[in-house]
Amino acid sequence: MSKRIDVADLNVYYGNFLAVEDVNINIDAKTVTAFIGPSGCGKSTFLRTLNRMHEVIPGARVEGKVMLDGDNLYGSGVDPVTVRSQIGMVFQRPNPFPTMSIRDNVLAGIKLNNKRISKSDADGIVESSLQGANLWNEVKDRLDKPGSGLSGGQQQRLCIARTIAVKPEVILMDEPCSALDPISTLAIEDLINELKNDYTVVIVTHNMQQAARVSDKTAFFNIAGTGKPGKLIEYAETATIFSNPSVKATEDYVSGRFG
Repeated sequence: MSKRIDVADLNVYYGNFLAVEDVNINIDAKTVTAFIGPSGCGKSTFLRTLNRMHEVIPGARVEGKVMLDGDNLYGSGVDPVTVRSQIGMVFQRPNPFPTMSIRDNVLAGIKLNNKRISKSDADGIVESSLQGANLWNEVKDRLDKPGSGLSGGQQQRLCIARTIAVKPEVILMDEPCSALDPISTLAIEDLINELKNDYTVVIVTHNMQQAARVSDKTAFFNIAGTGKPGKLIEYAETATIFSNPSVKATEDYVSGRFG
């Protein structure tokens, strides 16, 4: 059951430094939303606030609201661990647990949440998650082998399988293809298109063509200068952002004139 995200008046701080200022955005369920913008403009920082990952950094905090289908993720008494099981994260570099088998990597999130499951349930989750990540046929005969033995693109799909095994509602991806070759990148992009049938997907990317290919809507972030906060400049249907943006800075960025 994928869910929508509504962000209101969100400010993100590291200590006294305002990193991202006054973001308001509504992300529909079962869509792919791309965050684009120059390096250091706060898009990854903002992405990490959507599942409370950024607060693992000492001194990091937010003001404002992040609503998941009407529930404020920053409300009093909300457990960040629960939030992170509802809203999964796939990182820039594939990070399977190197000492764990492929099978144990898929089940890692479930075991982390102390869920006891039978072997047959576990087998079912492993297969369905790897199927969901388009990896099953490549690894089904070597599930006991280390996840670190896979290629980079396969490792990233393994990380996606690990994310979907805990049945999240939203999947966040922070430049999931930046460490991958073009063939692996294409496999991940095809997978993103399939994932939106079941999940709300948000992806940070520096690749304009990728944003144009995979996303329904695109949010452009920018920064006025070093030491200034990142801001959401424009948010619209992806086709509009790339062909007819309403802000000149957006047009300059997507056409490659800066960034």
